[in-house]
Amino acid sequence: MQKLTKIFALVLLLTFIAVPGFAQDKDVEIAYVEWSCATASSNVVKAVLNEEMGYDADIVSVTAAAMWQATASGDVDGFVTAWLPVTHGHYYDKVKDEVENLGPLATGAKIGLVVPEYVDIESIADLDDHAAKFDGTITGIDPGAGIMSKSEKALEAYNLDNMTLGEGSGATMTAMLSEAVENEDWIVVTGWSPHWKFGRWDLKYLEDPKNVYGGSEDITTIVREDLKEDMPEVYAFLDRFSWDLSVMQGLMAKNQENGKPYENAKEFIKNHPELVDKWLGRS
Repeated sequence: MQKLTKIFALVLLLTFIAVPGFAQDKDVEIAYVEWSCATASSNVVKAVLNEEMGYDADIVSVTAAAMWQATASGDVDGFVTAWLPVTHGHYYDKVKDEVENLGPLATGAKIGLVVPEYVDIESIADLDDHAAKFDGTITGIDPGAGIMSKSEKALEAYNLDNMTLGEGSGATMTAMLSEAVENEDWIVVTGWSPHWKFGRWDLKYLEDPKNVYGGSEDITTIVREDLKEDMPEVYAFLDRFSWDLSVMQGLMAKNQENGKPYENAKEFIKNHPELVDKWLGRS
């Protein structure tokens, strides 16, 4: 009996060794910040991993700083919402030797200060002279966001002594923007493209002659250092994952309308099989 037990244990061990992927960890964790672009991309990644690849993927909402640190430490597998080279440049510089940059998943992104079209100023340099009309406030988002640190620098660079930077969230910012537009009040907010707000209201970026916010940016995929070795199939998918901003913004708008980002992501991959095939190396 003891001999049979040993033989069974040996067969079981050989099974684990012989069958590729049998003992592979199927859990994948993707970090994201609750920005509309990040929500869209992260849910699409989750949907492909779960529905097409058979993984048990989840996405976890964190701050921007925590997103970078968790990937560097290996607590999460990666994220698909790094804005480089400007917005998240200071985060990347701190951990670039501990993560892997898989390159852009979308190009042509932008950040800056945004006002409604009816606000008749054109430059960040004009804000201080009209501070009273803006209640002395730039309406911001969560304090850990890269655009917030850039906005702090803008206050200094443009000597905006009569303006302060208000903290909040993306949802708070758009709610305040909505109310202001409805009443045709003056408001200036931290803004970025892609974002659904540009499809809903007539908005414009204020000119940035001092180039504090930088030019066009890439939205980039960042993964933990050893992901390729541990999960080559996941790594290959994330390395191929890319889409146009216009396509992304369409999904972002739908997410805003119904508040069901994962269901929308599943529908999206069902309706775009050619894109999914490209991401999975099937075409």
